[in-house]
Amino acid sequence: MISAEKNLMLTRVGRGTEMGELLRRYWWPIAPELELRERGVKAIRLLGEDLVLYRSGDGEYGLIARRCPHRQMDLEHGLVEERGLRCPYHGWMFDKTGECIEQPFESVCRDAAGSARKLRTQAYPVQSRAGLLWAYLGPEPVPCLADWDRYYDRGYKQVMFTTLPCNWLQCQENSIDPVHFEWLHEYWDCRRRGEPDRRRRHINIGFDEFEYGFIYRRIYEGGSEQDESWRIGRVLLWPNGLFVGGFDWTIPIDDNNTLRIRWTIHPLPGDRPFEQAEIPYFHAPAIDAETGRMHTAAGTNQDYVAMVSQGVLTDRTKEHLGASDRGIVMMRKRLQMDLEAIARGEDPKAVLRDAARNVRMPLPCMSSERRTPARVRPEPIVGQPRSILDELERVWAEHSI
Repeated sequence: MISAEKNLMLTRVGRGTEMGELLRRYWWPIAPELELRERGVKAIRLLGEDLVLYRSGDGEYGLIARRCPHRQMDLEHGLVEERGLRCPYHGWMFDKTGECIEQPFESVCRDAAGSARKLRTQAYPVQSRAGLLWAYLGPEPVPCLADWDRYYDRGYKQVMFTTLPCNWLQCQENSIDPVHFEWLHEYWDCRRRGEPDRRRRHINIGFDEFEYGFIYRRIYEGGSEQDESWRIGRVLLWPNGLFVGGFDWTIPIDDNNTLRIRWTIHPLPGDRPFEQAEIPYFHAPAIDAETGRMHTAAGTNQDYVAMVSQGVLTDRTKEHLGASDRGIVMMRKRLQMDLEAIARGEDPKAVLRDAARNVRMPLPCMSSERRTPARVRPEPIVGQPRSILDELERVWAEHSI
């Protein structure tokens, strides 16, 4: 167990907090690129900051403070124009750097060229990658946004967004806990369906740290160290990702709420070229609106139940960690080491600076994660539009010929 003070230190993400300053050293996925092409403006809350994301008429993305610095109107209602976002209250306009480039009535009263250029609002860099928009809220110099090779693999891609009413750390700790798969997913699923126990029993787990995170390994009963689950394993990407053929990211909205993003790729049959024009997205509810209870049908939903049911902020002073929790202990120690690194003026773990290396970087991936599934239509996820499954089936059929 850890102290109440350390628990708060590891979980508070606002600006000026220890963990908040550490997490601001990384890029964060915040929205689907397609959504901004559809609507132009989106309110964002990230690491306790209220922001607005927009796509200007010239195709540039901006992420600026949500309140107009003139009279504090909510810029979620801002008007997208060629060079920036205009506040509809008095017409002040801000570019992607946060600079106020127009103050219309002020120019009627006096030469406002100087005054307009002096006013700035908070602004952060935005980049697009893998169908997502990413933000960086930290100090300069801005690091590289990781370019993983899996983003470019042939297959049908989609992205799911879910908001959870709990702290980010208990969500991310789930990503380095291999033994829960046996119970939370396999055993619970058998019980839920009224089927015989078919879970695969763990007999060994292992953890290795590498440049971009941790690799966790497992051996099931009847298996050996020759199995891919041990030789290759699965990857916790530092500090907020999980790679299991696709990607899961844990994004702190604030101290009490977390955004989970799941980026999946569905391998296609055959070897004909396939280029996806756009990556669809959907928002999946964690809670059933009719019953008020959390969804449990899919493995992802079962993870969410475990995360949220620990409370908004789990009380780690009451934990009794065991052998299955070695990865969680390693993760907490690395966070502490990273805090010490930035206090010395150094980069924390996995901050990328070498742009030459950052080109389709490979990650360990088991062959089972890249194999074309036997079924054309996967089991739908709560909230997933039927149109996505229909499109996947159509693409599959085209490439099966």
